[in-house]
Amino acid sequence: MTAGHDHHHHAPGRSPVLPHARRLTLFLLIPAVLLTALGMLLLWPHDTPQATEGDGPLRVTGEVVRVVAQECAPVPEGDTPEENCGTVTVRVTSGVDDGKEITTDVPSGPGAPEVEAGDEVTMLALESDDGGYQYSISDHERSRELWLLGAAFALAVVAFGRWRGLTALAGLAVTFVILLFFIVPAILDGRSPIMVAVVGSAAIMLIVLYLTHGLSTTTHIAVAGTLASLAITTVLAEVATGAVTLSGVADETSNYLTITQSEVNMRGLLLAGIVIGSLGVLDDVTVTQSATVTELAIANPAYGFRRLYGAATRIGRAHIASVINTIVLAYAGASLPLMLLFAAGNTPVGELLTSQMIAQELVRSAVGTIGLVAAVPITTALAAFVASREPLPAAASTAADAPATGGIAADDASSAEVTPAAEGNGRRPPTEDPWAAFVDRDR
Repeated sequence: MTAGHDHHHHAPGRSPVLPHARRLTLFLLIPAVLLTALGMLLLWPHDTPQATEGDGPLRVTGEVVRVVAQECAPVPEGDTPEENCGTVTVRVTSGVDDGKEITTDVPSGPGAPEVEAGDEVTMLALESDDGGYQYSISDHERSRELWLLGAAFALAVVAFGRWRGLTALAGLAVTFVILLFFIVPAILDGRSPIMVAVVGSAAIMLIVLYLTHGLSTTTHIAVAGTLASLAITTVLAEVATGAVTLSGVADETSNYLTITQSEVNMRGLLLAGIVIGSLGVLDDVTVTQSATVTELAIANPAYGFRRLYGAATRIGRAHIASVINTIVLAYAGASLPLMLLFAAGNTPVGELLTSQMIAQELVRSAVGTIGLVAAVPITTALAAFVASREPLPAAASTAADAPATGGIAADDASSAEVTPAAEGNGRRPPTEDPWAAFVDRDR
């Protein structure tokens, strides 16, 4: 090994900021950031409808003191007999009658909550003619349990991911902020749902990826691949929903929304849902492919574009195969009650698949999957191009091309060039991003 060779050494899990990555940032990512910021500025909601206090029932909480079961009154022949009759005594813990014990009927009907002494419940309080309130139990109060579950989730993420887990939680918070304070209010304000979804998704992706993975070459390429795949998904969603003539009104929720918020474009809302739903899986695939190419290039410095692209694509195919199944199962699980309803009604398969509701989910799945498949070659090609343009040490190239001699394979000879002693020969390691070094700290 000659002293003139400038062999690069990379810390595990980190990637150098190469000149090509800097150019990629300058010519692609900086304009994307500026366009996203401009889009949010232009689409920012100004006249979002505000919730007003109506004359409906108030929502209060309480604790069940006791339940007294009673025999249900007889009903005329042919009518459905009542179930779960009796009274419930509840101590009010919030609202106008705080601390007072009230008595109400045992909840009944389809989906009614089953209560017993000690349960915390939510109730609807309707003002009566005498100035008092009539109460009815509507649901269980579960905020404390949800907070505990959220805390357990955060602790598990931080315990395993450490600094990376902490930044992932920060990225999750950013996602909720953009959804609740930009995307939803802008759509309610009458902005184009698809434009809001594209701009909001780009903002989420740019902030979350850089916050979680740092300003590294791997992240630059993942962002570029995600932007390209997101654009493809948007175009495909527009074409597919138009070709299948979907209106976006397929269930009770969307029907109610058309009545209460008539200015919302329901087909555009469907497109927005497809774009936002695809983003979560897209960034997973693009980050994985970008990191895979980077690690392959570090492990095999002599690999050129074709080898890097071929090896990473094989890994991407395995990833896509499992992710596709994940997407289908996620949609099947969410629509399982609907599938049972159709099955119980002996609906023909052809009619089932072409109904508005099922066709909408099929289009959502197909478009998301096609965009996901497109993300693999796009991101892999970008990553392989950037990695293969890095100048290779002569010794590494010679070792990779030479036949195995003396029982030592070419890869072994190449790896033998990288020794800790080389770092003391006055060679400078590649420049690394300080934020990436921070999030990679294993403390």
